[in-house]
Amino acid sequence: MGSRGRTGRLLPLRERRKNPPGPTPGRWLSSGVTRTTEATRTRALSRIFADLTPLSTSPDYRRLWIGGTISWIGQAMTALAISLQVYDITGSSFSVGLVGLFSLVPLVAFGLYGGAIADTVDRRKLGLYASLGAAALSVALATAALFGYHHVWFLYAVVSLQAVCGALTGPARSAMIPRLLPPEQLPAANALNSVTMTSGFMAGPMLGGLIVGWWGFQAAYLVDAVTFCAALYAMWRLPSMKPDRAEGARGRASVIDGLRFLGTRPNIRMTFFSDLAAMVLAQPKALFPAIAVLWYGGDAKTVGLLVAAPAVGALLGGVFSGWQSHIRRHGLAILLAVAAWGLAIAVFGLTRNLWLGLFFLALAGWADTISMVFRSTMMQAATPDDMRGRLQGVFIVVVAGGPRLGDFLAGTVADLTSPAVAITGGGLCCVLVLGLLALRWRAFAHYDARSPQA
Repeated sequence: MGSRGRTGRLLPLRERRKNPPGPTPGRWLSSGVTRTTEATRTRALSRIFADLTPLSTSPDYRRLWIGGTISWIGQAMTALAISLQVYDITGSSFSVGLVGLFSLVPLVAFGLYGGAIADTVDRRKLGLYASLGAAALSVALATAALFGYHHVWFLYAVVSLQAVCGALTGPARSAMIPRLLPPEQLPAANALNSVTMTSGFMAGPMLGGLIVGWWGFQAAYLVDAVTFCAALYAMWRLPSMKPDRAEGARGRASVIDGLRFLGTRPNIRMTFFSDLAAMVLAQPKALFPAIAVLWYGGDAKTVGLLVAAPAVGALLGGVFSGWQSHIRRHGLAILLAVAAWGLAIAVFGLTRNLWLGLFFLALAGWADTISMVFRSTMMQAATPDDMRGRLQGVFIVVVAGGPRLGDFLAGTVADLTSPAVAITGGGLCCVLVLGLLALRWRAFAHYDARSPQA
């Protein structure tokens, strides 16, 4: 028997066996090499750019991240619009400064309480209701601006209530993430969350300024209210998120119990101590207006560059974060990142070239993102589910209060000595205190994500 070749002639059976029909061996080899090359290229890119695995494996997390990113930009727009409106009403920078105070006090006061609530009720419902409240406040701002109700006390009241909503949403949302993703994807998820925050800080004020300039305050508030729809939809689609409570645990979570738990977990405490060392001792933001003039001979635009530089570095740290998913020694990574922050700030205090100074500020922002990713991951992975909300409440207090204390300390030292002493000395003190903390709790540097121990 034979078969027809391409010319229509019959081929001998032994030739058919020698050259079987179908793809040639060379084609199979070429296809395999192509697939191997593509897989290698994909792995290489995943070690450089942000790991998007959480977005592809969990639809719930993907909706939560997209909704949070959109609404975060809207909230940043509203924050700028409120500051602009307060100044438009009062013409006082002091009145604008009070906006931060009216936001900080409820955030700190309700941060711990919000974490306790998140460890008691369905976190999905808590996040949904708190987001609804924040959206209603944006609608109230837009309505008041549209009808010419311009009273600064009203704006202060809304800012305070917004902070309360944020103090309730933050712990609930953070405690949800370990329920939506496996432990090995938590570093990637926290890196993606850092992209959300930094992009909001950068894009929100820029868009808010443009919208207020073109269409007025009410337009910015309305846009913010609309952006909340994305966050509300994401929360609404989530499954029930009731805390996993240990057998025999009390029905109502206690803030005191959360603080007692923290007192028995040295590794988790170290994440807070290391962040406080960076934010309290090496926080130069309050000195930017002075050094823009004294060091660089600049103006308000120079201050804007100095403020933006750490945010740019933080954004780059989130975008190029793929390698972080492969790190297991999270405690050591935190120590190195915080030390890098302190050293970058110290060197910034010695520079008198604007572009070199911006580079070191961006480097500090990059290091801060790395620290934040691993601190958040450690807190989520090494904490029982029924304690995650309360520890996230402590996290909010530290993150909100630390930089404010740092601004006060830097301003005081600069007035007593000089901005250079305050900045460089603060950076070196940060590294020194961090080293002492690492010596006191040596096990922190050996923390292994494969066996998380709080």
